Amino acid sequence: MLLQYIILLVLLTLGALVSIWTRKLTIIAGITGILLGLLIFIGTGWLGLLLMAFFFLLGTIATSWKRQKKEAWKIAERNEGRRGASQVLANGGMAGLLALLAIINPEKADLFTLMVAGVFSSATADTLSSELGSLYGSRFYNVLSFRKDKRGLDGVVSLEGTLIGMAGSILVALVTSIGYGWGQYIIWIVIAGTVGNLVDSFLGAALERKGLLPNDVVNFTNTLVGALVMFILWKM
Repeated sequence: MLLQYIILLVLLTLGALVSIWTRKLTIIAGITGILLGLLIFIGTGWLGLLLMAFFFLLGTIATSWKRQKKEAWKIAERNEGRRGASQVLANGGMAGLLALLAIINPEKADLFTLMVAGVFSSATADTLSSELGSLYGSRFYNVLSFRKDKRGLDGVVSLEGTLIGMAGSILVALVTSIGYGWGQYIIWIVIAGTVGNLVDSFLGAALERKGLLPNDVVNFTNTLVGALVMFILWKM
């Protein structure tokens, strides 16, 4: 048991150091990621940690993909794509809370682990649809009015971006199958990710664009919705 935690701590530290060195995370964000990873592992095991790492890997690739083109179109993330602690918690904080619930209620660990999958399905769908949809979308619409709108703005969606987001959720579902095998929960994870992504877009158009909600709160709500959808589907 002790050896397992030593290996885990070494892996998390190495991952954080590489992310800081490559300017993907700030120092505080790296430390936050280590602590969050430990919590998720204690509550949901290697599968939960794998889902967290998979999301971060896909998100990093999507954010860096054709960055010069994004900058030319003025749709690139601020801070050169380097994530702060608030962004780490916005995307993974709900998973940490669910892991804590799994520690307190170990008899329901399976449910909380699947809800963690819903969290990262939503976060992945949102990140990929935003970062890649803005690049590869052909027509962009305001999710509230369905009128044509400018790419990259809060609450603006495209068919291509939505499909890319769904593809991200499918990948998260496939990763989850490593620990759970094949089952109907595969569809649940895709549904959770898609619903969470749509809610994120609605909040972006209705509140974030008007300055009523910060992006981190919108992202956290996105993951909360993903977890709640998984809970509802589990109970049905």
